[in-house]
Amino acid sequence: MTDIQQTIQLKNIFPKIPVLLGNIHNVIKGLVLANQTDPDKNHGLAWCIERAVKRNPDGIAIKSEQGDLSYREFNQLANQTAHFLLSQGYKNGDTAAVMIDNRPELLICVAALAKIGVAAAMVNTAQVQKVLSHSINIVKPKGIIVGAELYQSIDGIRDQISVDDKHFFVVPDGNDVSIEGYRNLSEEIQSSAKHNPDESKLVRRDDPLFYIYTSGTTGLPKAAIFKNGRWMKAFGSIGFIVARLGKEDTLYSTLPLYHATGLVVLWGATLAGSATFAIRRKFSASQFWDDCRKYEATAIGYVGELCRYLINNPPSPKDQQHLVTKMIGNGLRPGIWKDFKSRFGIMHVQELYASSEGNVGFSNVFNFDCTVGFSPVPYAIVKYDKEADQPIRDAKGYLQKVGKGESGLLIGEISPKSPFDGYNDPEKTKACVLENAFKEGDRYFNTGDLMRDMGFRHAQFVDRVGDTFRWKGENVSTTEVEHIVSEHSDVSESVCYGVEIHNTNGRAGMIAITPHDSVAFDPNSILSHLQDELPNYAIPVFIREQQQLQTTGTFKYQKHTLKDEAFNPEKVSDKLWALLPGENAYTQINDNIYQQIQSGNYRF
Repeated sequence: MTDIQQTIQLKNIFPKIPVLLGNIHNVIKGLVLANQTDPDKNHGLAWCIERAVKRNPDGIAIKSEQGDLSYREFNQLANQTAHFLLSQGYKNGDTAAVMIDNRPELLICVAALAKIGVAAAMVNTAQVQKVLSHSINIVKPKGIIVGAELYQSIDGIRDQISVDDKHFFVVPDGNDVSIEGYRNLSEEIQSSAKHNPDESKLVRRDDPLFYIYTSGTTGLPKAAIFKNGRWMKAFGSIGFIVARLGKEDTLYSTLPLYHATGLVVLWGATLAGSATFAIRRKFSASQFWDDCRKYEATAIGYVGELCRYLINNPPSPKDQQHLVTKMIGNGLRPGIWKDFKSRFGIMHVQELYASSEGNVGFSNVFNFDCTVGFSPVPYAIVKYDKEADQPIRDAKGYLQKVGKGESGLLIGEISPKSPFDGYNDPEKTKACVLENAFKEGDRYFNTGDLMRDMGFRHAQFVDRVGDTFRWKGENVSTTEVEHIVSEHSDVSESVCYGVEIHNTNGRAGMIAITPHDSVAFDPNSILSHLQDELPNYAIPVFIREQQQLQTTGTFKYQKHTLKDEAFNPEKVSDKLWALLPGENAYTQINDNIYQQIQSGNYRF
């Protein structure tokens, strides 16, 4: 049986139980924190930070290229920021958009907002133009806090957002700078108090903590509401039961902190152990293990694409010269799982599954190979029709669960203990709910993910469904790409989809385009337009020129055919182009280039 086909047997479970029992104190504490439902309880990110400060005031909270910050220093800076924002009229229930690179100031600002009950809208730092203005406008922020390294992105859409000029703040990057039209937040907070604000004791579980953006399947980004109660679920279950970090540990992460994996899973796990969070602005495969050695990391955060980049590096005698024993994250593919552990000397792969907005999660508590682990919450994996893009119902109208070893759509039961907080748009929230799934009146959250049932409440991730695909660690909305492409004057119609490249994680973007009549189609004119409007990860890797796009009888594009034919010139008579790694122009695909792509000569 291959790693992809394996299932969990009872005989595999028994040897793992003593490990869990040996950590019973933390398990109980984690369960209590994760399952607290008292709406009047003062729990949330602010509570977690202040707990960590009490436990380890002089311990290092953050390591970065900028130096080290102790928990006491970090907390004082967050408190000064919080008191200043209070003086500017910010209050519980407000929202502030935050757009800063992976550096300590981002976490300081997020902590400050959490302490006064203001939701931080975690803006993707790669967003520009219409996508960026949309992301900000949908959360109706009172203010914007932007890093000096990114203020030009905000400048480009400033006239499109409704925020008072006095609420545009910039966080200097390195030396103090003066940027016209922005208030220097680092200077403004200097005279503010350093003690914990009283408002942090008033934050409740149902108060929004973050807005985390997800592409979804319906177009421009959606803002998923992430409440303090959900933070506590992750803090308790991942921090105490899965990660089990201590004061002596350092977790190194290069993952973007505007995503839940970096912000909630990894930072939350670090706070739970009052451990050290070592961060880097951008991932570097060549510097990754050097950083681990420099920061004396004992754990790393990952997504599957990161692991693929690391294992594609040439082997080195230093591959196991580090202190890392565990890795925490998601998306490690079965095909490289065991090779990665063996090459880099990793003992524990604490694979997780969750989504920014979802109500169901898995964690690899027992350290099995090739699984997202175990889920304690009510869920089901049901039969799914890929062509119709919907779950299959039986003659009575109910969904059908798959058998052990089979794949299907993962859905999570919506209940008081597993709520679905939804999005800021009620219609988009409603679209994600499946009603009367197994009986009249029940409700389930549609994750949009295909999973394989491994038995004993374990599962294995298979793929995304619908009109979203994952590339470079990001979810890409095909509708969003299609909308931007179709704005180009040469384009009559376009359809976007994800295609597989051999031995590459995720799906690369591909766009089929029908140009206007009499237009001499130029893919690089399209590229220039896309670079102005889309983040790099969303720019299609492949283009296909078609004289007419094929549709069904109900005028839906036949994406399944396009995906099957992909960028193979033997299957496609149309012209094909590829944006090859390191190039800034599309190259027409011929048999030779196709073979080089599939043989791995180009590393996407």
